[in-house]
Amino acid sequence: MALDYETAKEKLLTSLDENCQQFFVKNGYILENAYYELLSENLEKAKNLFNAVKNNDIRAHWAAFMVSLIEGDVREYPSYFELRNFLEIDLNILLTYFKGNYVENIIRYADFMFTINPEVHKFIGRVLYNNGYREQGMFFLDRAKNYFYHDPELHYLLAYIYYCDEDYQRAQKAANDCLYILPAYFPAVSMLKKLKDKI
Repeated sequence: MALDYETAKEKLLTSLDENCQQFFVKNGYILENAYYELLSENLEKAKNLFNAVKNNDIRAHWAAFMVSLIEGDVREYPSYFELRNFLEIDLNILLTYFKGNYVENIIRYADFMFTINPEVHKFIGRVLYNNGYREQGMFFLDRAKNYFYHDPELHYLLAYIYYCDEDYQRAQKAANDCLYILPAYFPAVSMLKKLKDKI
């Protein structure tokens, strides 16, 4: 069956398929081929491919920076929007591929990345929590609360986690903290209504 771009890209998110890589190479999809090499642990090849297109592709610019974090050789900075748009997505992809060593190397730079985007600890905490690393996820979410308290989304996320854990008192406090920062934030208002029957 002939591959198309969307099918090849979707396959890349779940498995390393050589047919997909051949499709990317044949059709000049350098960024996608670079991600294939990254997930295949061919860091040097991935880095060269990302660097070849990073001046024309914001995702490649971010990915080149991410490789520098993995290698512990940071020479450039990502933008606020690169961290917002790509950090969580790529950590999730790396965890899907069991690249825990890559993830560890990246999150070592959390405090550095926080100086560029203050939501970084929340992004890291959420992706770790959602991938089953509860303790590590909560560590980063608590750190996010200490570093950037005035983030309503963070407090709602904590309220949701506490609610799922049936820790309704803490869920109520987190929802109220959210509404203190951003009154009428609908998800938190809705959460408090549900909590009335629980407390």
